[in-house]
Amino acid sequence: MSEVPQNLRYTSDHEWVRLEDDGSVVVGITDHAQEALGELVYVEAPEAGQEYGKGDACVVVESVKAASDVYAPIGGECTESNGALADEPERVNQSPYEDGWLLRLIPADPAEMEELMDADAYQQFLIDSDG
Repeated sequence: MSEVPQNLRYTSDHEWVRLEDDGSVVVGITDHAQEALGELVYVEAPEAGQEYGKGDACVVVESVKAASDVYAPIGGECTESNGALADEPERVNQSPYEDGWLLRLIPADPAEMEELMDADAYQQFLIDSDG
């Protein structure tokens, strides 16, 4: 079964969110998502200053299988994207929760975090949906 860290929040689209001490959030795709996509060959990350509403497409990831949008799990302003992914998109496959993070947001409404699944709920979602 896919790795599901307890300290993160999750979406039904297989994104994860980590709240940082400074109030920002770091976003990436889950282990389940990277396994389903296969080897990533390109990541098109947003520029700092770009604003997103919850559910807006914010990143494009391309694998040997397909190109897929990654959706903003909460609304906010992008303050940083993971520049290392331009040259090493495989970081998402190798370390989806650490080195393979996609972007950092300043939440427009921090309460949106409460709408996301905790690790136990996400694991149950994976079981119930068969992925």
